[in-house]
Amino acid sequence: MVSVQLVPFIMAVVFHEFAHGWVANRWGDTTAKDRGRLTLNPIPHMDPIGTVAFPLINMLTGIPILIGWAKPVPIDPRRFRKYRPALFWVAFAGPGMNFSLAILSAFAFCSIQLWVPHDFWLFEPLTTMCYVSVLLNYALALFNLIPLPPLDGSKMVEAFLPMSATRKYESISRYSLLILIVFFVLASTSHILKVIEYPIDFCTNLTLFLVSRLFNLPV
Repeated sequence: MVSVQLVPFIMAVVFHEFAHGWVANRWGDTTAKDRGRLTLNPIPHMDPIGTVAFPLINMLTGIPILIGWAKPVPIDPRRFRKYRPALFWVAFAGPGMNFSLAILSAFAFCSIQLWVPHDFWLFEPLTTMCYVSVLLNYALALFNLIPLPPLDGSKMVEAFLPMSATRKYESISRYSLLILIVFFVLASTSHILKVIEYPIDFCTNLTLFLVSRLFNLPV
């Protein structure tokens, strides 16, 4: 299973970080461009732990869900031409890119179903990969929209806060990792995990349903 998750995973995290850098560049911050991170080449974005170690652990242990991340693209908000709107759109760019990739992956899934012979030897891996891409991109987008510093959702909230409130809000970040670890440990031992999975599954199934209707495919 992880073998068909790897390509969609790398695309999801690389395009996510590229989108942050590209939108920041449009708002006047050239930091990502200056440091060679404004690229779709996955190598500059690879994190030794998040992009290499965690996927390898997944493969060796057989964990069905691929977990990981890429190196955050460097952003310097002081260079934004307009601080508040730039902060919002740069933060939203990553999840927004993942939403777009999820929809494009659904189109790819339906295109393969419609035009690739079902007895073609790569038919099953390709359709599975496209389905996983829809799922992974929605998971990454929705996770990053959580308003917990330093996730993207918190930066979107900060765009509407006064500076004094922003400092207090950002102070939560020292506990964020612990909060997430405790949350996922509790989720894995209770029904909370279903609450996390529901919006991801809902978005995935709704997107595939709507695109399938466009292609006149049986749902």
